[in-house]
Amino acid sequence: MSTSDLPVGSLGLTPAGALPASASVDRSPAPVSPQASTAGVAPVQTPSFAGWDLVTLAQAMMDVARDPNAQVFPAAKAGVTPTVSPSSISEPAIVATTPGVSPSAGLSKSDVPAQVPSVPSTPAAAPSPGAIDAIASQEPSVDFFRIPLLGESVPVATSYFLVQTGAPNPDAPSDISLVETKEVTPVSPAVNKPLRQAGFDPYAVRREFPILNERVHGRRLVWLDNAATTQKPQTVIDRLSYFYAHENSNIHRAAHTLAARATDAYEKARATVARFLGASSAQDIVFVRGATEAINLVAQAWGGQFVSAGDEIVITHLEHHANIVPWQQLCAKTGARLLIAPVNDRGEVILEAYGKLLCPRTKMVALTHVSNALGTITPAQQMVAMAHAVGACTLVDGAQAVAHFPVNVRALDSDFYVFSGHKIYAPTGIGALYGKPEVLNSMPPWQGGGNMIKDVTFERTTYHPAPARFEAGTGNIADAVGLGAALDWLDNLGHERAAAYEHELLNYATAELCKVPGLTIIGTSPCKAGVISFVLAGHKTEELGSALDREGIAVRSGHHCAQPILRRFGLEATVRASLAPYNVCEDIDTLVAALKRLSAHG
Repeated sequence: MSTSDLPVGSLGLTPAGALPASASVDRSPAPVSPQASTAGVAPVQTPSFAGWDLVTLAQAMMDVARDPNAQVFPAAKAGVTPTVSPSSISEPAIVATTPGVSPSAGLSKSDVPAQVPSVPSTPAAAPSPGAIDAIASQEPSVDFFRIPLLGESVPVATSYFLVQTGAPNPDAPSDISLVETKEVTPVSPAVNKPLRQAGFDPYAVRREFPILNERVHGRRLVWLDNAATTQKPQTVIDRLSYFYAHENSNIHRAAHTLAARATDAYEKARATVARFLGASSAQDIVFVRGATEAINLVAQAWGGQFVSAGDEIVITHLEHHANIVPWQQLCAKTGARLLIAPVNDRGEVILEAYGKLLCPRTKMVALTHVSNALGTITPAQQMVAMAHAVGACTLVDGAQAVAHFPVNVRALDSDFYVFSGHKIYAPTGIGALYGKPEVLNSMPPWQGGGNMIKDVTFERTTYHPAPARFEAGTGNIADAVGLGAALDWLDNLGHERAAAYEHELLNYATAELCKVPGLTIIGTSPCKAGVISFVLAGHKTEELGSALDREGIAVRSGHHCAQPILRRFGLEATVRASLAPYNVCEDIDTLVAALKRLSAHG
């Protein structure tokens, strides 16, 4: 098989990279052992491999995907002997099991699938502490290696390859038939499996989330419920632990050391949120429990001040209940009217119809940035500008947006922007409200108590300016600090690179789900974030959710707190799979395989 015939990214693995400098490589020629050959493959004369890289199976496939001129040759046929320290390998790593030796990296002999026969072994010397020898040209000394994320086993003889990229080498063989093809999953020519983006490695990201090592019903956890909540990286967990171990105190109004530490950490987190959103000042950021509380704050404090009978509030058909109910309550209280901007059959706001709703009576336009039910990305900046043109105030619900792509509130120009921390790798119970300073300071407090006051007498009370006037009582100090840590983590990861990878993963997932018989995707806008809602003919959504859970797959089944938009499509519920940068192609493949089995059994 020619290297150019290999499916692009066919393994869906991140490259483990050329073996690190700590690996020793014996390039002396050696005869190929009988076990290292494959039936039907003619012997190939070993060429010169000076300057070639010794890489893993995953890297070999990745190099071929990136460079159609890449030359690949099985290391076993070249007599190359790699010796690798587990500490120098990054997952998905090659981990060899040696008879009688407990492997490193937490892998036990029981992890090798029982259906894979063991190669007859010869006694092997115990490796040095913390080291495993994978000797490609002497296969009898080891059994099988596993790719931990997949749980697959293949003979060690096919585990390493010599690769040369760039200009073709006329002396190099083009036949790499020794590659184990049982792991190769053909993909559509139109949609290739996402490759590792420059500077972004989703498998490295996975290693930062300890919960992804959990097993559910004996299966590897496949977390595809990110639109409901994201998992937390170790750095956020550690930051919370450090706060409680070294900084815990109430903030402000104290002269002791721990109060100063806690106050500094809390206000630093506020500054981090401001920087993350592109706000002008940390004073534009109000800490709240989440997007729901932020919207209620605006509806009650701003709405109670500026909305009256006969005024109009415009929202869209895409909204989460949190961006519907507070405005309904405000309208019921004030006599204002609630108007709904419609969507088309792809789940996109019809801008012409939206524009016709706007008029001098419009006081507020509240819209989602990304639909939590369909994944549609709205033209928020354009819609905000249209609202401002008639003098309306605007609020954008960014709960589903900030985790998927960078947001700049000054460029967006919305008067308010809200999001929840737990949907962007931070703890639950914390979120933020951004407001333009002149708008925030035009609003009365919505709750009274300590921390938000300048002076209190029995006759009158004066209040601090924003943001303090909206943070009555003791706030969620530790989780605000955790939110700051989460945003720092995402910045360090590379938000734009993560967004680009996630977009490719979304395209791959969409294409693969379309291959499931009887499956219909709801919400087909070409402008989407990593959310896919679907139904499967003949199956109730709650039954699908339970069946997938038995496979270790976590998705969300139900109305997603967005009943109006689902009813727009004639549905009461869907199954929703939602993505994050720690998701990989294997997650999608596992979901699709399970759905195909369910579809086949009616």
